[in-house]
Amino acid sequence: MPEEQARQGEHTYTNRLIHETSPYLLQHAHNPVDWYPWGDEALQKARQEDKPILLSVGYSACHWCHVMEHESFENPEIASLMNQHFVSIKVDREERPDIDNIYMQAVQAMTQQGGWPMTVVLMPDGRPFYGGTYFPPDDRRHGQYVMPGFRRVLLSLAQLYAEEREKVEEQAEELAQFLRQRGNVPLRSRSDVPRGKPELSMLAVASQALASDFDAQHGGFGGAPKFPHSMALEFLLRMHQHRSKDELEMGQLPGNLIELEIVERSLMHMAHGGIYDQLGGGFHRYSVDAEWLVPHFEKMLYDNALLSRCYLSAYLVTGKAEYRRIVEETLDYVAREMTSPEGGFYSTQDADSEGVEGKFFLWQPAEIEKLLSAPDAAIFMRYYDVTARGNFEGKNILHINVDLQQLASELTLNVDEVRQILAQGRKQLFAARELRIKPGRDEKILTSWNGLMLRSFAEAARHLERSDYLQLAINNANFLLSTMRQDGRLLRTYKDGRARLKGYLEDYAFLADGLLALYQASFDPHWFAEARALMDQALLLFSDQEQGGFFDTGSDHEELVSRPKDIMDNATPAGNSVAADVLLRLTALSSDDAYRERAESYVQSIADVMVQHPQFFGQALSALDFSLSTANEIALAGATDAADTRALLHVVNARYLPNSVLACGFPDDEEATRIVPLLAERTMKGNQATAYVCQNFVCQAPVTTVEALEQLL
Repeated sequence: MPEEQARQGEHTYTNRLIHETSPYLLQHAHNPVDWYPWGDEALQKARQEDKPILLSVGYSACHWCHVMEHESFENPEIASLMNQHFVSIKVDREERPDIDNIYMQAVQAMTQQGGWPMTVVLMPDGRPFYGGTYFPPDDRRHGQYVMPGFRRVLLSLAQLYAEEREKVEEQAEELAQFLRQRGNVPLRSRSDVPRGKPELSMLAVASQALASDFDAQHGGFGGAPKFPHSMALEFLLRMHQHRSKDELEMGQLPGNLIELEIVERSLMHMAHGGIYDQLGGGFHRYSVDAEWLVPHFEKMLYDNALLSRCYLSAYLVTGKAEYRRIVEETLDYVAREMTSPEGGFYSTQDADSEGVEGKFFLWQPAEIEKLLSAPDAAIFMRYYDVTARGNFEGKNILHINVDLQQLASELTLNVDEVRQILAQGRKQLFAARELRIKPGRDEKILTSWNGLMLRSFAEAARHLERSDYLQLAINNANFLLSTMRQDGRLLRTYKDGRARLKGYLEDYAFLADGLLALYQASFDPHWFAEARALMDQALLLFSDQEQGGFFDTGSDHEELVSRPKDIMDNATPAGNSVAADVLLRLTALSSDDAYRERAESYVQSIADVMVQHPQFFGQALSALDFSLSTANEIALAGATDAADTRALLHVVNARYLPNSVLACGFPDDEEATRIVPLLAERTMKGNQATAYVCQNFVCQAPVTTVEALEQLL
């Protein structure tokens, strides 16, 4: 076909990945490897020819994925070995988290480590029997350890499969049994919870455990490499809220630190570090050191969604303008760089540009001296630690290395003067950087990650009173609901005009979460109705009726070697964690106790595990906190655009109220009161906007003044 020929161009090789939409798969479409996408064609070929499957999993922003492609998958000799002895399948982990989850568990079981690129060898029926991560093309010494070469691994596995089939079968069945057991982790039933349900005070155990792993010098948790752990920080902000209200006997944390200090030190060190893009806003994926200086330079949509939300929470708690600045710069970056014309949010930006890691973000003194006046350049380089020696491969990652007040004192200038010089310098360097070749961008749109960012834009619109953010959130929601559904079934991924793959639990839960936030920012009942409908469908598709909680894949999903069920929060929250939180919020807004029972039976059944290992359950702990706390149900009766209603809304929105829901509508709006039960029978007193604050469906006397509402809250 002409279109296909145009896509193939003059390439020597073209394989079946040419028909995919994933940028990661398309990057491999012209490898000499006879790649297949995951699907019936590849699996049937493996069965018919009795060949093992070589499964390679990665993602477009993965640096070592690119290295292995260049070293091995572009090598005709290695490709010939793969084509001769295996059926080779390439998977984008961001499109297929189910496959990634299942086989990562197998690799970790076999090697006690994991990561990407992930390389797994399977029986024709999908049972794994060998796995690893990156392999160099030939044996390579790494310290005292010799990394086996991919060429040798392929030949050895082909020989093993042909000559020792019984041994291979035994290993495959053993791993398959392990995966089936992991996919059916029994959650403790409510009847097994000792002495009734968990108590709010047990969350102090989780707070203590997080504090014990806190890096008091640099912020964050643990050592290098260091990840943001935004969900754990959000949980600690909730614990600070309890402490400030004397709701919980917390005691002293290690080093006499309290939760808010841990959060603030972490957020400030990240905001000042190289992990944050000091010119363009937004966060890189993680820091390779403990100081937040040298990042792994890719930018992920989910990190920026979760971190912008965490900084927003810190702003509401403390009122510090620095946190608001980080929120707005991060969301402005997403609006500028990561938003499609249709309203969807792109997935990632690569670490590399022009084949060099971090090149787009690095500076040398001469470049800055050329752009700024000599005095301004000296101030800028002092503040952002730019030196002739550099801090990364002879160049400089901008990071804040001196206190602004201290620098102003050294220069005998006032703080505002220095701040203005730095702001102008950032503007000029940013403009110059825009002329560079930018890192590659993975322009697929994932429903789940979009749901995370939808919530972030909606909450920022609500709490910062940014109408532009609200419009971005509305555009995104309209795009997702109109494009990412087929015959009523939510889909996973979109690119080049094609939406495909059945959505997972996280797609349903994250999108519903974003829609609930959008309702509370706009008070359009349509968004609430859509969120509720998504969760009603999720209950049908994903519920584990025997063990509790939810499976990651729907009942209509293809049968795999196991049905995954992730309960741990990792780089993104687990679908189970967000589903529980959304169901609790739906309960407060709808008075439907069936949602509450489903959510509480899950989070309370794993409460003991969560509080002992809080680093793996940040989002789940927040849901547990919601289930154990007295939630505020806030309903405002009044015209949403009226001045008196807006004044009451400002009282609510200026506060950090994590365990609360908010509804607003005009009493005569029958559709709103029908769709959002919390608004039912809420009347205006004296023809004034009126606030109702309720707890556990029992309401205080309605109030009409700002002062009275402040007292209630």
